Amino acid sequence: MLPPSEFTGVERALWAEEQGFDSLWIPDGAGKMHSLTLAGGLAAKTSSIRIGIGVVPVYTHTPAVLASAALTLSHLAPGRVVLGIGASSHTMIESWHGLPFEKPLTRVRETAQVLRRMLDGERVDYAGKTLSTKGFKLMPTPNEHIPIYLAALRPKMLELAGEIGDGVILHLAPLRALPKMLEHVARGAERSGRSLADLEIVCRFNTIVSDTREAGIEASRQFIQMYYTTPVYNEFLAWCGFEKQAALFMEGFQARDRAKTRAALDDELVSELCILGDAKECREQTAAFHAAGINTAAINAFAEDAERASRTMAAFSPSA
Repeated sequence: MLPPSEFTGVERALWAEEQGFDSLWIPDGAGKMHSLTLAGGLAAKTSSIRIGIGVVPVYTHTPAVLASAALTLSHLAPGRVVLGIGASSHTMIESWHGLPFEKPLTRVRETAQVLRRMLDGERVDYAGKTLSTKGFKLMPTPNEHIPIYLAALRPKMLELAGEIGDGVILHLAPLRALPKMLEHVARGAERSGRSLADLEIVCRFNTIVSDTREAGIEASRQFIQMYYTTPVYNEFLAWCGFEKQAALFMEGFQARDRAKTRAALDDELVSELCILGDAKECREQTAAFHAAGINTAAINAFAEDAERASRTMAAFSPSA
């Protein structure tokens, strides 16, 4: 049965659990439902599906807030909670929240380190380069290990995720770039005496299932172009091997030249950044990522058309 054409986050979660999906990944920001608040509702309504926060920006939530939220969720959904954190982007942090986007690598590292101590039940005193806390202790002490996953795009953050995270969350990662991304995660894991196999690799896929790949390209282009106006994603695009497209995109954006911007996000590039096509083609594309090393495909059925979003979700149903 297809999910309803109009549904809330809770209805979607109940449908996914009924269908046999193993996890839900809830994004934060972009003017949508608050991830931690929604996760509380999902935790109370569901019984078996894992609830992943994917991800909360470290600038908009202090470690004490994140630790308290994770503790609460772990009591509502024991053994089913994953806390994903990340730096986010200049657009979200500086423009939307009015906060300085400074030292993102250090801020993520310090947040993860302080969070781990808080979630392990310590009373924490910490004075770092980007944050501080004094005398904070969770009450009651968590009765389980709450995993912390780090969102990462480029080498230093990927290596940090491998070094101190329980897992890593990727986004807009083209298949051609995945090997070198995972190589950096593995380097980080080695620093803490682990291997890539000790980490869960989650990859978020912007996905539209339609009769043809071409049918989803234009909708996808409109959706993903906002990412490449921010330096974080534009530099990531160049690092992935699309230097010309990244430069052309910024030139078009700064000149308000829509034709140039559109030319940068050509059909071939959009197809590499999104999962598009009919149901069989889309499943084959995610299978290729699994074969290349990811563990979990987080399907973001981002089509504005509700029926198309429903069709996309149904295409990946374990019970289909």
